[in-house]
Amino acid sequence: MEGITTTDMNGSGTKRGSDELLNQTSSDCVTTNVIPPSNHSDCVSSIANDAKKVKRDKPVVSKVVHIRNLDDSTTEADVIGLGMPFAKPTKVLILKGKRQAFLEMPDENSAATMVNYYTHVSVTIRGRPVYVQYSNHKEVTTDKINAQQNAAAQAALQAAQSLLPTFPGATAKAVEGGGENTVLRVIVDNMLYPVTLDILHQIFSKFGQILRIVTFTKNTQFQALIQFQDKIAAQAARYSLDGQNVYNGCCTLRIDYSKMTTLQVKYNNDKSRDYTKMDLPSGETMGMPSHDHAMYVPGLLPSFPHHHHHHHNPVLGGMRFPNMHSANSGSSVLLVSNLNPDRVTPDALFTLFGVYGDVHRVKILYEKRDSALIQLADSNQSHLAMSHLNSLKLYDKPMRVALSKHQQVSLPKEGQQDAGLTKDFTNSPLHRFKKPGSKNYQNIYPPNQVLHLSNIPASVTEDELKTAFNQHGTVCGFKFFPKDRKMALIQLNNLEESVEALVAMHNYPLGDNQHLRVSFSKANI
Repeated sequence: MEGITTTDMNGSGTKRGSDELLNQTSSDCVTTNVIPPSNHSDCVSSIANDAKKVKRDKPVVSKVVHIRNLDDSTTEADVIGLGMPFAKPTKVLILKGKRQAFLEMPDENSAATMVNYYTHVSVTIRGRPVYVQYSNHKEVTTDKINAQQNAAAQAALQAAQSLLPTFPGATAKAVEGGGENTVLRVIVDNMLYPVTLDILHQIFSKFGQILRIVTFTKNTQFQALIQFQDKIAAQAARYSLDGQNVYNGCCTLRIDYSKMTTLQVKYNNDKSRDYTKMDLPSGETMGMPSHDHAMYVPGLLPSFPHHHHHHHNPVLGGMRFPNMHSANSGSSVLLVSNLNPDRVTPDALFTLFGVYGDVHRVKILYEKRDSALIQLADSNQSHLAMSHLNSLKLYDKPMRVALSKHQQVSLPKEGQQDAGLTKDFTNSPLHRFKKPGSKNYQNIYPPNQVLHLSNIPASVTEDELKTAFNQHGTVCGFKFFPKDRKMALIQLNNLEESVEALVAMHNYPLGDNQHLRVSFSKANI
């Protein structure tokens, strides 16, 4: 991680522009340590001009830390979060108009550790790089600021007290790396959508250099061990991310410390990675898709604001993905156009779009049969389906998938001409995601030539499956799972054949009252 250079507002002098607002020996307008609103700008201008004349001196260690280049939306909780890994701050003051803040730590040692750490590790708040340095003042006085701001500061400090982790205070030794508190254990609760090793790395690497990540499933829960280079970064990540949602309303991170002090990684693949040894082998690439095999969704990586704080803060939401929306925004209905009117059916659209969500209703437009409305269970599912299926070829025509202005698909009224073009699948037994925490949430992949087959009876042979799929394309690869013959991978000649095969073969009867389950795989044969 690139370091940052911490300099004073005007070049390492003892006066730092707006830092002088806290100077107890300055002019009358700052003797209370805070500028009255009426003459705030005049004093700031005067102080800044005076600061330019001061000779450059070595900064003096102070328990007050000066933070600058803040985003206008920065809150007291954001600023407090910078100091929490080192000790619980005692006071906070934000100068909104100047994009600066002052954070008073309980003692000089904790302030020194904080400043030293952020001298070597870059830090951002709400996507904006900020700079941390000593203030040349001994304390922050906030008794003269407006009541609303003071109340917000006190509430943030009290919240920090209740959320204060139990780890010991950071020391300079922590920056050396390794040892206690560098390894976090992360459990993902309510995992309705995939969380991958790569997504975890992008989220957690905002707090410091990550050495290793190992993911696994334990007691049906997706978990990860994440090893940082130093324990201050691990502490900051734990404080800021514990209780956060990766997606809005789901995939909640539960974070504590692992008993392990280092991770041993043998393979670099989608389940484990050693970022210090990128030449490790990938190991066995074909395996049974499970919670361990989380999906990487192209184009949906999180735009994650660093030091976005704990869920007790009412302003928090999920870590938003650019193309993901909350269940209350956007539409759960998709408009699909450029369909092949001679071949498309409601059942075909139900099966294909059902790979990415539970389809409740499908209406092929009676007067425009190359278009259809598809209603899914919620807007997250509709966005997921749109992101994967837009421009995908179905029956020789690339579909155009967009959000509809409709909030639901209406059924035809009694006596209304429809020709069977509208179907209600609300209570279909074929929904893949109706069960909370279903494994199907962890096995969602982009369309691929390789299909994953499951629920295969022991009596069904490879040749029988190949013959059935050859009715919808050319099979060019097949492999049963070595440890579970109820599952297999089958590869079609191209993506379009694979799509048509999935539509035709999902729920295909195989005897003994069993039906084939088909989905896209991420694997190759």
